[in-house]
This record gives sequence, structure tokens and C-alpha cells, in this order.
Amino acid sequence: MAGPTTADRGARKPNGQRPSSPSSGSGKPGKPSRSGSGSGGSGQPGRSGRAPGRSPSRVFRLRMLLAVSALVVLSGAGIWLLYGSSWLRIEEVRVAGTTVLTPREVERAAAVPVGSPLVSVDLDGIEARLRQEMPRIDSVEAVRSWPRGVELTVVERKPVLLVEEGGKFVELDAKGVRFATVDTPPKGLPLLEATGLQPSSLRRFGEQRLVREAVRATSGLPPGAARALRSVEIRSYDFITMKLTQGRTVMWGSGDDGEAKARALAALLKAQPDARYFDVSAPTAPAASGS
Repeated sequence: MAGPTTADRGARKPNGQRPSSPSSGSGKPGKPSRSGSGSGGSGQPGRSGRAPGRSPSRVFRLRMLLAVSALVVLSGAGIWLLYGSSWLRIEEVRVAGTTVLTPREVERAAAVPVGSPLVSVDLDGIEARLRQEMPRIDSVEAVRSWPRGVELTVVERKPVLLVEEGGKFVELDAKGVRFATVDTPPKGLPLLEATGLQPSSLRRFGEQRLVREAVRATSGLPPGAARALRSVEIRSYDFITMKLTQGRTVMWGSGDDGEAKARALAALLKAQPDARYFDVSAPTAPAASGS
């Protein structure tokens, strides 16, 4: 009897297993492999594929371009509005704070460039020009008043003493600054006499310093004596005398220790109202004499 052929042996498996048939020969289709799920042949997008459209980087660049363009347009419009348009140009100058000076005088000295762009006006230059051309002005502040104005607020110097020169009167403020010359002295202002200055004191301190000391001395007077003050004489740094009404004289000394001297003088005027000479140059030992 002939044995099984080679084909028969190959068709059998050990342990009774049946041979597997190829998928092409089977009646049932085989499962597709994972590699077949890609774009090659199935027509469906793979798991890692993206839907067609703009990439995020391209969208970001587009948005940045639009933002920069808008910023450039807005900046150009703002510059034109501030410098090129007629809407924000100076048309009005307002002045406040004057007492002796007139607003028209201040406006003329300020020389504000009416018609120029408000944003470019030189406020510091206007303030410096006013202080230089108008010594009566102690301080000034120039500010923009949008949309079309400039406002000037001035503080004038207040005279506290007068110096007679050539038939006219020079006004001095509380800092000893000479700021104006008038033909008629303002009522109630005392005169400063500084014609008898000692040469040694003049060389050491200078006239301006000595004048400031005289002003400082008068600023320390008690209210009653200040109202009665008629003149101040200074001969040296530590020799200042004051003339009051009713022929009274006060020896003040230097401008130092003003508060203590004021208290001593007030006490003397109260204790000895009929005295004519009061010495407070040494405030710890004041004295009064005459009647």
C-alpha cells in the first residue's frame, strides 16, 4: 500500500490542528491591518492627520499684522490731532492772581504764541520770561487749559519796606528784594534808612545782606509795634533801631533772636506804656526809659 504523499503530509498539523487558509482563499474577508488605516487606499484620514485649514502660526501672524497696522493708524491720527489740526491750537490766555498788575500786562509780557499747537507750547519758557520781565511777580505757574487755552497764575510780591531814592520810592519785599519803583509811597509802609552803614560792616556783609537783616527784624515785631512802625535804621549787622509813633524808639540790635525780642518788647510796652526808649537787643535783660 502506498503511503501518504508529500502534499497530504503538509496538509496535516500535529495534535489534530487544521491548517489555516490564506485570507484570499477564505470565504470571509480578513481583518485589515493597522498599517492599512492610513491614507493609502482607504480614502479616510489617518489618526494623526489634520483637517484642511490655516495653521495656528499663520493665524497669529495675521492677527499681529492687523494689530500693528491699527496702532500705526491710531498713532498717526493722534499726532495729526495734536500738531496738525486746528482743534487743539491756542486761542485764549487767562491770567489769575494779579493785584497791582493787570491781566493785560501779564499776558503781553508772557508772549504766549496764540495759534500754535497747544501741546508744543513752552510753559517753562513763559514762566521764566515773566519772572525776568516783571520783577513784581514772585512766582508764576503756566498750565495748559485744554482744548484751546493757557492759564497763568501769578503771585505778586508784597512790599514791607520802602527806600527813598531821588524823590521816588523803591519797594522791598520780605526777602529784601527790590522789585518796583513808585512815585507815591503806599500808605502805612515804613521807610528803611541805610545811608549811615558802617564801612567795616558794609565790607564784611555787603549792603544786600544788611538790608535783609533789617527786613528780618521788622518781620519779628509784635502786632502792636508793627502797626506803629514808621521807619527802620540800620548802621551795622547788630545795630538796628526802629521808630514808632508817639516818638518812641526801639533798639533791636541784630536780626537774631527775633521771637525772644518780640516777647520782651510786648511786655515792656504793656508794663511801661509811657516810655520812649525800649532796648531789647539783649532779650534776657530788656530795658525801658524816658517818659
